Amino acid sequence: MTTLPSDLLELADRVLRTYGDRDLTVATAESCTGGLIAATLTAIAGSSKVVERGFVTYTNEAKSDLLGVDPALFPKVGAVSREVAAAMAEGALSHAPVDAAVSVTGVAGPGQSEKKPAGLVYVGLCRRGDAPSVQEFRFDGDRDSVRHQTVAEALKALLRLVEQI
Repeated sequence: MTTLPSDLLELADRVLRTYGDRDLTVATAESCTGGLIAATLTAIAGSSKVVERGFVTYTNEAKSDLLGVDPALFPKVGAVSREVAAAMAEGALSHAPVDAAVSVTGVAGPGQSEKKPAGLVYVGLCRRGDAPSVQEFRFDGDRDSVRHQTVAEALKALLRLVEQI
């Protein structure tokens, strides 16, 4: 079992307290992190008040089957794209009774291409009733480092979303 870094656990605790204080719930839709966002949140006791479910959608088929991402997007823009991150966040909201959803898709490495280098990650965020927003990141480091940086940015995005409410 991987030990979660204290900085991620501190961010997760902030998300849980902030959302819990407002009686808001969250779903995650994860590709390159393979469930690490949900694992980080649920490592903290009491997380079930906020975390309703998590979707690990590592393949294009899973993104379509579980989240309703249009299969036509993949040949057009690729799984690692702003459009897919947005569709994943919207899909998580439409498949879960939650107030907000965060999604991630990217290249943790290795296996990059010229157009999609290792460290390229998109974090999608959607609040019920609103259009999704997506941030693009270019992280440095090895696979574990990229995945941890992705989790940190996803948790920060969830915090920013609540600050807008």
